[in-house]
Amino acid sequence: MLVFALTFIAPVVYAFVLSLYRDQAFFGGTVFVGADNYLQVFGDPKFWDAFRRVLVFLAVQVPIMLALALVAALAIDSARLHGAGFFRIVIFLPYAVPAVVAALMWGFIYGDHFGLAADLNHLFGTSVKPLSENWLLTSIGNIVTWEFVGYNMLIFYSALKVIPKELFEAAAIDGAGTFRTIRSVKLPAIRGAIVVATIFSIIGSFQLFNEPNIMRNLVPNMIVTNYTPNMYAYNLSFNGQQYNYSAAVAIVMGVITAVIAYVVQLRGSRKEM
Repeated sequence: MLVFALTFIAPVVYAFVLSLYRDQAFFGGTVFVGADNYLQVFGDPKFWDAFRRVLVFLAVQVPIMLALALVAALAIDSARLHGAGFFRIVIFLPYAVPAVVAALMWGFIYGDHFGLAADLNHLFGTSVKPLSENWLLTSIGNIVTWEFVGYNMLIFYSALKVIPKELFEAAAIDGAGTFRTIRSVKLPAIRGAIVVATIFSIIGSFQLFNEPNIMRNLVPNMIVTNYTPNMYAYNLSFNGQQYNYSAAVAIVMGVITAVIAYVVQLRGSRKEM
């Protein structure tokens, strides 16, 4: 409990205290401003622009990633896939790659003057630019999906392995085929795992930072300092020296994330009941 208090609770409390003050550069010193920083956040167009961007990212990327992970887990668990252990390792392997390395690797793949994207455009006579304004968020979503499909697949696969065998035997006696067994036995049995993976993915989407921050070096004109809420808070603090306002942005984003994650958990628990 002491370690938890020092490493989790204390930093949050300290950030909240910071958010209640403001540094008066011209008058000197730090003054207590109460909720003024939070009111500024709620009226800050840069924050809401970043929030809308990660919300769109979440709405598109998370369902695709979880669907791919679920299909992979079901295929490996089906006992009809030859070399299931090999595929399990290969699909999970990208999760072991550090996010910084993954972003750099895919950034060079996406380059329209070098790398795989340039070669494919030259081969097929196309002009798709993954790092252009229209494709940039999709390209980042592809990196995140590549990284975390294996992680979520392992969550689903672990849940599938603990389903009682009697349920499959009963389904077989009732004449249920493969897809009916998946729909009526496997999916209901792993609903809890799906809810957990969804919550983790929602939190991860709102915390989006590494991929756009690393790729910003490749396309500095496309990825602005407030591309995501986390990038906005980071740049306010370390580049703008606005520690108090940065803390307010972080607290607001943390509360929004917690509320959305709780709603998803509540709805998932109700469906289980």
